[in-house]
Amino acid sequence: MRSAEHRPDGDSADARTRPVTITSAAAARSYVRSVVEEHWRPAAGTAGETAVMDLLLVVSELVANAIRHGGGLAGFEVTPLAEGVRLSVHDYSDAVPSAAYGPGALPRTHEGSGYGWPLIIRLSREIRIDRRREGGKTVSVFVPLM
Repeated sequence: MRSAEHRPDGDSADARTRPVTITSAAAARSYVRSVVEEHWRPAAGTAGETAVMDLLLVVSELVANAIRHGGGLAGFEVTPLAEGVRLSVHDYSDAVPSAAYGPGALPRTHEGSGYGWPLIIRLSREIRIDRRREGGKTVSVFVPLM
């Protein structure tokens, strides 16, 4: 498995975007939780634990999909915003998941998979899938916390 790449200093990414080297869903969840704890201090408002758990579920599904179906994780970015978090997950596959723009319906039968995209659709807003110049794609979502 290839690890996510860290952007070099001076990259043109928004100053609030925090790229980080991630190699697993567990590492991504841990990092996102630290960003949430840093960004939403008690004086600035509190992200509810249920909303944070929803966010971490979306993180897990996006990263696991990139690793399992996207040829590996090419990058991971977290952007804290006033009312939530934007996640951007880059992978090496050009294939767009067929369920990505669906209604979020759960699979009719349980065969061990197929729940990821319905959960992402139900818990996220502003889902975008863009092809990367260097190949692969970026899946970006906004997960509200407030």
